[in-house]
Amino acid sequence: MSERTGVITFQGNPLTLIGAEVKVGDKASDFSVTDNGLAPKTLADYKGKVLILSAVPSLDTPVCDMETRRFNNEAAKLSDDIAILTLSMDLPFAQARWCGAAGVEAVKTLSDHKDASFGEGYGVLIKELRLLSRAVFVVGKNGVVEYVQYLKEITEEPDYDAALAAATKLV
Repeated sequence: MSERTGVITFQGNPLTLIGAEVKVGDKASDFSVTDNGLAPKTLADYKGKVLILSAVPSLDTPVCDMETRRFNNEAAKLSDDIAILTLSMDLPFAQARWCGAAGVEAVKTLSDHKDASFGEGYGVLIKELRLLSRAVFVVGKNGVVEYVQYLKEITEEPDYDAALAAATKLV
């Protein structure tokens, strides 16, 4: 598995990402993650949908909390053909607790804790922390990546408007 150094920081400190950088035009990598009910989920489970894949370090941190709540609020305005998935290394139990406390229902939270297959496949697994780096990907119904934003500093919020615009133009 490839390692990329010097591409992200956490509070200014450099970290290493495991996995190749995903670029617009790439075929979306399959992944095996766990939903809040402990059921396995893969990319194929969302076939026929435009996907906004939001990778975050942990829902129990301020920026991840804000990001997931923001995407949840935006989801109400989107077509049913668009699904927003937030992926983290948080355990499914913690994700379910957080969603219940935050009232998040439109965004689906998925845990990559078991295999880190999303983290490795999308180049967002932080070697030093075994957390996911902050990034947003938009995947079209055809399974092709149409938008990518890796955040250089993982404590910064993504460009919500750009990701949402990329997704809505695909419907």
